[in-house]
Amino acid sequence: MSVFLVWLATAELLYQSLFGYRSPESIGQFLSDIFTTPAGWTLIIAGNGIGFLFAVLALSISVVSFPLLLDRDVGAAVAMHTSVRAVLRNPLMMAAWGLFVAVALAIGSLPLFVGLAVVLPVLAHSTWHLYRKLVEPDLSPRADRHRQAKGRRYAADFPAVLLPWTHEDEP
Repeated sequence: MSVFLVWLATAELLYQSLFGYRSPESIGQFLSDIFTTPAGWTLIIAGNGIGFLFAVLALSISVVSFPLLLDRDVGAAVAMHTSVRAVLRNPLMMAAWGLFVAVALAIGSLPLFVGLAVVLPVLAHSTWHLYRKLVEPDLSPRADRHRQAKGRRYAADFPAVLLPWTHEDEP
């Protein structure tokens, strides 16, 4: 969310530095200002360049961090640091992965976003495999977690079991 907010502020600053604080009177005037003026072409070129840098940043901090947070007991800072290290060690593969994700999302969005129902699970599964290839497995022994046997629970008791005073304390 922080990256997104900084991106929005940067885009607004770029627009205001080129066109001032005035708002366009219509969409037609906005499109005319963008496509027929030198400031508009500067906005297109600089905006795409800055947007690309933000996309690289977002990919770098998230490509490995989300699966790592699900797989291991690490904090967000460690996960993002690991993700950035993985990107720096494999820049060509990560660039290809970022391009693949962008193309897949664009194709999935074309048929009124219905294709995303197929594309997103495929990307999630692929991301997991990419993570498993990039990050060494955790070979440390895991502490066994023995769950205590709970008594039978009935669906009719559902709302009541959410209240703490309905639980019976076992000795």
